[in-house]
Amino acid sequence: MGAILKRELSAYFNSAIAYVVMAVYFFFSGLYFYFYCFEGNTTSLSGVFNNMIYIILFLVPIITMKSFAEEKRQKTDQALLTAPVNLTEIVMGKFFGAYILYAICSVIFLVFSVVIAFFAAPSWGVILCTFIGILLFGAALIAINIFISVLTESMVVAAIFGMAVGFIILMMSTFTSVIPFEWLSAAFEKINFIMYYVNFSYGLLNITDIIFFLSVTALFVFFTVRVLEKRRWS
Repeated sequence: MGAILKRELSAYFNSAIAYVVMAVYFFFSGLYFYFYCFEGNTTSLSGVFNNMIYIILFLVPIITMKSFAEEKRQKTDQALLTAPVNLTEIVMGKFFGAYILYAICSVIFLVFSVVIAFFAAPSWGVILCTFIGILLFGAALIAINIFISVLTESMVVAAIFGMAVGFIILMMSTFTSVIPFEWLSAAFEKINFIMYYVNFSYGLLNITDIIFFLSVTALFVFFTVRVLEKRRWS
């Protein structure tokens, strides 16, 4: 897994992807920080965190779009599949490569917290809980988008479908309120990402929310491994 991880990180930082993603992430987070904290004269970062969810939903597909799609397009996936490496290690190497880039971007929230601390006492409990929520939310999104990437050989298609999934996640609350069937509405509510994330933003570290995001992450990593396993033996 270590070799795959190094290869992924090298691929990110030797191309424009890492720098474009970080530039967009830092630009919007800085913009929200300025307007909500400086212009709004508050020490709360909740406005920054909550608005960055929209950016994250559309940035994660860009981070993960090349994970397997590019390998398949360039036919280098055959080398991976025939290598004496466990498929789970391959997927986890890809996952952690994308996740480390995402985590590096997310560290900016801690920088903002330190800046606020120079002027007033920030709510560290709420900030740290929300930061954990952002990391767990990102892990689940990355796992989903890596699964999408393994299904196609086009990075553009992987990115578009990933953004479509992000849009569906955003609209999940709307779906639960307009669906006429109570059982279906309840099902959508159970998989509403935003609902589970909101608890973190209130400073609540709920084991149910943690398990939800970790379960989604593990489930889609498992799906990705199964797709690769089928491809290996076909």
